[in-house]
Amino acid sequence: MSGDDENRFRPKPGRIRSNEPKAGKAKSFLTQAKKLARQHSNSPGRSSSFASRTSSSPSSGSAGKSGKVSRAGKGPGVKRGRGAAFVRARTLSGGWRHSAAGARRVVVKTRYVQSAGKNGKGAAHLRYIQRDGTSRDGERGQLYSATDDRADGDAFLDRGKDDRHQFRFIVSPEDAADLSDLTEHTRDLMSRIEVDLGTKLDWVAVNHHNTGHPHVHVIVRGKDDLGENLVINGDYLANGIRERASELTTLELGPVTEIEQSRKLSAEVDQDRFTRIDRAMTEEADERFLDLRHEPSDARRQFNRTLRLRRLAKLEKMGLATEHAPGVWELGAKMEPALRELGERGDIIRNMHKALKADGQERDPMTFQLHDAAPAAPITGRVVDKYLTDEMGENLTLVVDGIDGRTHHLPGIDPARVEDARIGSIIEVGPADTAPRPSDRTIAAISENGIYRPSRHLEQAKFEGRVPGGDYEGYVDAHVRRLESLRRAGIAERIDADQWRIPEDFESRATAYDAGRNRQASIRVVSTFDLEKQIGADGATWLDRRLVTSDASDITPAGFGQQVREAMDQRREHHIAQGDATRQQNGRILYRRSLLTNLREREVARIGAEMASSKGLPFRAAADGETVSGKFSGTVQLSSGKFAIIEKSHEFTLVPWRPVIDRQLGREVAGIVQGGSVSWQMGRTRGLGI
Repeated sequence: MSGDDENRFRPKPGRIRSNEPKAGKAKSFLTQAKKLARQHSNSPGRSSSFASRTSSSPSSGSAGKSGKVSRAGKGPGVKRGRGAAFVRARTLSGGWRHSAAGARRVVVKTRYVQSAGKNGKGAAHLRYIQRDGTSRDGERGQLYSATDDRADGDAFLDRGKDDRHQFRFIVSPEDAADLSDLTEHTRDLMSRIEVDLGTKLDWVAVNHHNTGHPHVHVIVRGKDDLGENLVINGDYLANGIRERASELTTLELGPVTEIEQSRKLSAEVDQDRFTRIDRAMTEEADERFLDLRHEPSDARRQFNRTLRLRRLAKLEKMGLATEHAPGVWELGAKMEPALRELGERGDIIRNMHKALKADGQERDPMTFQLHDAAPAAPITGRVVDKYLTDEMGENLTLVVDGIDGRTHHLPGIDPARVEDARIGSIIEVGPADTAPRPSDRTIAAISENGIYRPSRHLEQAKFEGRVPGGDYEGYVDAHVRRLESLRRAGIAERIDADQWRIPEDFESRATAYDAGRNRQASIRVVSTFDLEKQIGADGATWLDRRLVTSDASDITPAGFGQQVREAMDQRREHHIAQGDATRQQNGRILYRRSLLTNLREREVARIGAEMASSKGLPFRAAADGETVSGKFSGTVQLSSGKFAIIEKSHEFTLVPWRPVIDRQLGREVAGIVQGGSVSWQMGRTRGLGI
């Protein structure tokens, strides 16, 4: 071979790309740089040190007006508000320290609520965060403040009744159970926050020990020490509070050691929820692919690689990860939402088990039914638990032990709908209300040739004189506001200020529109008395209404359904002993004619006589068909149901209550008693609103 041949360069092209999925894919310089930076940084949740993470919960951070949580730097008042100086100082000094290695993890959720003191939301929230079983020893949660171990919640609400808004915090240190005094820890935290914000704060708090992770609910008035609106920097809400909480926890318990952190992370490997390991893998993955073939030399990264491989093996069994080649893994596209949903479901089931156990009941988890919307078919059962759906909000979750043999979890319930539903009460939960609104019927009735005129409506309202309080303009304006909302839905058309075009099917379309927007289930409290109290009651109980109904096929002989069947048997024996029923030779039970009416009248007469002595007024029972009138002064719960107290100057009476009368509390009312109900006629009023 010649010298030229020996020196000649003959390149031989190889394959354009490897068949090995993703593993051999060339990464961009930016991708490699980011990965290298992650491996040598202390930033939260990264591949080399997700042990240093504080709170990576998506619910951590600040919340906007809607209550939705926002990310750091994107909350309300990011570039203004109190706490901005602290945020700038941290930025200039190297960033948030709660992400540093050794810092104690703390989850902080924040939210601000507008006009909380004016619509009862503040009172409802305060009431439920103090619910039973929230202290360390299982007692009712005790409200405290900066100076008082027993703060006055009513006084706090009264001070803030005119505030534009209030702030709500949940502070949950990962190691809260190891803190010597969670109350003093919270006071120290709020003191540091006051220094950062440059103002004294008016706040109350409650410690919660009813979950596996003790935490604190803090409510802060929306005013500073000068009486001005309290505006807090958005980044301080998202990170500043967590920074201070992490500092205090780390100061008391000391930094997290490598051994301690390794133990905590190892415990997450087999959890059925979205963990810190999952988050770290998600952030490190390149288009959902992870290359773990090469074992690093660094001991810490070797440990993290081992954690990932163990976790991936778990995810593979769950169908949420796939190994394409030894060490080359693909994360499932729905891994995160699936794990989050699984974690939430696990928390719900644990809460249901806990509530049933506290009630002395055991139920098969296979009978648990979790609802994310109003049930399609009615559910009747006993209230086992009632708690805040979102601990930052007001809506409630009900756990109902149904007569169908299932235990139901029903979230997002308006607290006003279940105000009377105490634990043990019997309720009926059904599909969302779809009844037409009275205002829609009025608009359709007043419209002429498909045109509704507010001016014509105002004239008619003044002529008839049936508007409560005589606010005719406000009454008509309420109808116009209803039309404005329906106009945005494409149902009504605004021609000008005094003309609205109304379609022929206006009522049905408006009802369908409401049904589509209303996810609230319809709820009726059928008895505030539990089964034990109903068995020996002298009134017309829910058990009695079931007894006189021949069909009991909906009562399953299992769970609460079996308990209801047994209670019905005992109630039958009670009626026989009282002479209200007889057992024939063939075993058939015959009840006294008009049993329910007789029982109701008997109980009302007894309660009325007892109330007469305390009121100093004689009681008079209202007869069927009689018109009753007087001041609606309150209500009373009987085994026969809820009754309204109607007082006159010389006597009072008890009549069946209906929700429509509630807004007339303290006013003169009138109605006709008809067959165990009352048709209310508020004097010359048109009705009780739209």
